[in-house]
Formats: sequence, structure tokens, C-alpha cells
Amino acid sequence: MLTLIKNGEVYAPHYLGVKDVLIAADKIAYVAEQIEIPVQFAPIKIIDATGQFVVPGFIDAHVHIIGGGGEGGFKTRTPELMLSDITTSGVTTLVGVLGTDGTTRRMESLLAKARALEEEGVSCYIHTGSYQVPVKTLTNRIEDDIILIDKIIGVGEIAISDHRSSQPTFEELVRIATAARNGGILSGKAGLLEIHVGDGKEKLSLLEKILDQTEIPARHFHPTHINRNMELFTAGISYAKRGCYVDFTTSTIPQFLEEGEVKCSTGLKIMLKQGVPIGSITFSSDGQASLPYFDDNGEFSGLQVGKMSSLFQEVRDAVIEEGIPLEQAIQVITSNPAQVLKLPHKGSIQKGKDADFVMLDKETLNIQTVIARGQIMVERGVPVVKGTFES
Repeated sequence: MLTLIKNGEVYAPHYLGVKDVLIAADKIAYVAEQIEIPVQFAPIKIIDATGQFVVPGFIDAHVHIIGGGGEGGFKTRTPELMLSDITTSGVTTLVGVLGTDGTTRRMESLLAKARALEEEGVSCYIHTGSYQVPVKTLTNRIEDDIILIDKIIGVGEIAISDHRSSQPTFEELVRIATAARNGGILSGKAGLLEIHVGDGKEKLSLLEKILDQTEIPARHFHPTHINRNMELFTAGISYAKRGCYVDFTTSTIPQFLEEGEVKCSTGLKIMLKQGVPIGSITFSSDGQASLPYFDDNGEFSGLQVGKMSSLFQEVRDAVIEEGIPLEQAIQVITSNPAQVLKLPHKGSIQKGKDADFVMLDKETLNIQTVIARGQIMVERGVPVVKGTFES
């Protein structure tokens, strides 16, 4: 099947100008200034992208695809993610994680959900483990999970500096990181260690100690929630300047912002002004996670649910409210996470890459069309492909 996107202003994510893009099955076959439609040829679906920006499909590197939470008891376990929540957010590739609950949420279910989402049309990977140490894996070894199970590309999210974590020691975290790295080397995968950073006083000190005292490369760590307060955010700036990755969480609630959480769009502008390379920064939604809040005694007070739609909303705000060029802002949810996750076929508009696209209205930057692996998932902002159990 052939699809031709015509007359769109292409950000690949770097600006290419007005281009035509030819899709063959699930791959990008050609990008050119003008692609003529041959006479008496196989059927070609034409998408007129006049007045639209054409950008790579978004990559969300941290999503609770089978739900999360439970900090307020069983009734607060958040529900599974639905396909249209993903696609209407412009996301075509995502990474599933467990989080706080590694007991009632299990790796078997995480893997099954990832395969289900693949069958429904998007690309989905997962990390092995949860907040807890020792890491709960499928095969009983981190290396084996990464090497032998196609969907598993790393470990996490392992929690540090958080009252809900297992308080891993320096030695424990080094062993986990080494196992993840070795699994990645032997399988050609990222071997990434996804790190949940809480609001504890230790901040990133454990990761900094690993950088100072071991040979493990800095870019095997992907600390997230780096914007949860100004103290951690400031530590994140210094950490990123060491050649490390930092990840902002876009899902939030007004209470968190009032208590000092740094809005992602604002944080992006600050980090860039502080000299952090754009390639070191990613955004992720923490979609479908619980967003719990606790009182001064650490007692649960309530929660809301993370939304994948927040991912592009913060990029959009970075462009419209903070004046960051689209070419730069879009990298934090396209080419940057593709690099972090070692997904060379994702994150850019280039011949031979996966045919993942989002088309944005040039005036409003609203999402109009979403294409995942060559299939139109959203048209005029409305999902045209729905999940198996969506009405």
C-alpha cells in the first residue's frame, strides 16, 4: 500500500521546508520537494498537508500502560491505557513501566499489554522491574530479560530518593546498571536504567557517585521526574552538563505546580539558557500513573491520573508561550528519546525509517493527523482506529 503526503512543511525534526513524503507499507520510501503521481499505477492514497507541519511521531518513554498507583488502597489502582489515548496524543511509540506496585502489577501483564498495543497499531517496548530492589524480572536475570525478550529494552523504573523506594545502596544500583548495560551490549538494545527520582534530600547524589566511582557510561541512566521541585531541577542542570540525560514529566496537577514543581515548557527554556544541550533533554508523560499527594506526615491525601495528552501540550507551550523554535522543542519527544532508547528506526523523517508522523495545524499547533507505521490512526483530530474494547 502506498500513501503520499503532499505539500506539508516538514520538520524531520530539523526543518526541511515544504516536501512530499512517500510511504510504502510501514516505511518512509522517499522524501523530496515534489513527488509526481504516476499515471496508470498502483492505487496511492493522497494526503494533502497544505497548511500543516509534518513532524515525526512522538515517543513517550515512560508510560504505565497497565495502570499504576494504589498508594491509597486497591480502589486507587489506575486503569489500563487505551489505544485512542495514545494516538490522539500524537504518540506512535511508547515504553511501558510498572512503577510503585510490583505485586499486583506484574511483568507478564506488562509484556502482554505491550504486544496487544503492537497488534492495535502502535510500537511499544517495556522495561523490566519496578520501584523495588531486588529487581523482579521474567527470567530471574536482568541480562536474560533484555537479551531474550524482544520487547524489553532496559530496567526500571527503579526508585531513588523517595519514601516509596527500597532505598537501594550504591553497590546494588551499580550491579543493576552493569547487568542492564551487559544485556544491552549483547542484544544491541539500550540497556537503559530508568530511574524514578523522588523529592528526597539525596536527589541525584547516588547517580553522581556512580559516575565518579565506576566506569559505567553516563548515558545508561535516564532519571525522570527531574522537574518535580526546583532543588532537584537545579541538581538536574549540573547533572545534564556532565553529558547525562534528564527527563521531564509532563503530567501534573495545580497543587504540584503551586508547591514548586517546574512546568516542563518553562524548565526547557531555563535548561537551554543554562547551556544544557538540547540532545540531553527528553519529555515523558508518566501517562496512566497515579499522581498521589501526601500530607506533612507522609499520609496519603488523594491522587489524580497522569495524561499522555500532556506530552505534546508542554512542547506546544514551549513554542507558543516560551518562544522556543518548533525545530528545537519537538526534539525532546522525537529524535532525543529515539537516541536514548536506541531505536534507530524511530524519531525522524528519513528514507528507510518507520512511517510515524504527526501533522499539526500551522496556526494553532493542534494535532490533525497521526500515522503509525504507515496506518492512519487519527484524522482531523478524531481517532479512526480504536482499541479492541473501545466503543
